[in-house]
Formats: sequence, C-alpha cells, structure tokens
Amino acid sequence: MPALLAEDLLNEMIPPLKGTDSAGKAARWLDEFHVAQLPVLDDRHYRGLVTEADLADFDDPETLLSELPLGYADTYVRPDQHFYRVMELAIENKIQLVPVVDERHEYAGVVTIADALAAFGQHPGGGQGGIIVLSMEERDYSLTQISRYVEENNAKIISAIVAQDEIDPYRIRLTLKLNTDNLARITATLERFGYTVTAQFSGTAVANEDEQERYDALLRYLSV
Repeated sequence: MPALLAEDLLNEMIPPLKGTDSAGKAARWLDEFHVAQLPVLDDRHYRGLVTEADLADFDDPETLLSELPLGYADTYVRPDQHFYRVMELAIENKIQLVPVVDERHEYAGVVTIADALAAFGQHPGGGQGGIIVLSMEERDYSLTQISRYVEENNAKIISAIVAQDEIDPYRIRLTLKLNTDNLARITATLERFGYTVTAQFSGTAVANEDEQERYDALLRYLSV
C-alpha cells in the first residue's frame, strides 16, 4: 500500500473563512461544522486558524476576522507530507484539523485528525499497538540496529517510514509502528542509545505526564 500523503486526505466538507468574514459568521461555522478551529485566508494564502477562544474575546459579531490576531500561522503541512505528520502536529498543538499549504503558501485544504486516524487504522500495521517517532542524523540510521533494541523489549516493528526532517536537512524522522502500546521501556532503551524520541502515541502504560497528555488528546479527538 503506498504511503498516504496529506493531499490524499483533504476534507472537502470543511470550508475556509476569509479575512473579510465576520466573527459572527466564524462562530456560526464553527458550530455548524462541529469544529473548534477553522482556517482563515488572505486571498488564497493561509493566514492562521480562528478558534472558539479567539471569538470569546470579541463581543461585536461584526468584527472582521482581519482584525483578529490569529494563531497557528506556522502550523501546517505540505501536500506531499505523510499523514503521520498531520497526527503529530494536531496532537502537539491540540487542534482538530491541520491546514495543507503549498510552497507558495497557498491554501490547499485541511486534514482532520479524525481523517488521519481513520487512515492510520487502514494503513498496514494500523489498529492495535503504538507509534514512536524518532529524529536522528542520517549517518545514525540503521533499522537493523533499532529493530534489535525494540525486540530486546519483547516487541516488534510492524512498519517503518523514513522522511526528511523539515527543520534540519541533515536529520531524518523515522516513524515506527509497533505491535505493542507499552512504549515506556522501548523509548527508554532508544534514548539510552542516543536516539531522540520526538513523539509517541499509545493506549496503555503511559510513561509520563507528557505522554499522558498526548494520549488524553488522542482520546478527545477520537470522540469528536
């Protein structure tokens, strides 16, 4: 099965707002589409997300969105990025949807966390288990070695996806799907041998407060 990219999961049912739209319209659309955020465009360019919290600060429903200081201007994925990146950004930022923006910064659409999770469930290795995302220098990448560390903790790698790190061209991001959701000992082992764990998603055996927060967020998204 080919890798699913953000452009493959665009949700055609969720429309963007414009800067010339009012806060009242934004509030109505948030309610109508059952989301807590919506993208706002300036012409065709992505400007940020308007949230329920943003609108709570403005009593005048005629206030234009162009007058609001929007957040999440740098929170987006490129069309050719893997859907795992959508899940990472959504959970890191506690948002229900992630904008997809091309290299000209023109808006292509959104991917919802629900759609990304559905894609994850259909992906080879989806379903039960956990996900670990590692960041490392390219020279340190050895799936054989990493598999050995995982198997030493009585687990197996079901699938592995390698992608270039968006921030550092000399590093790569490795997303591992494991046959267990007990990740604490595995991540401890990998970190002991110098690997950086940037994200993990599991259902049980929460290792620390950060992982608990991620898991709680994931449960909230599942229940939307």
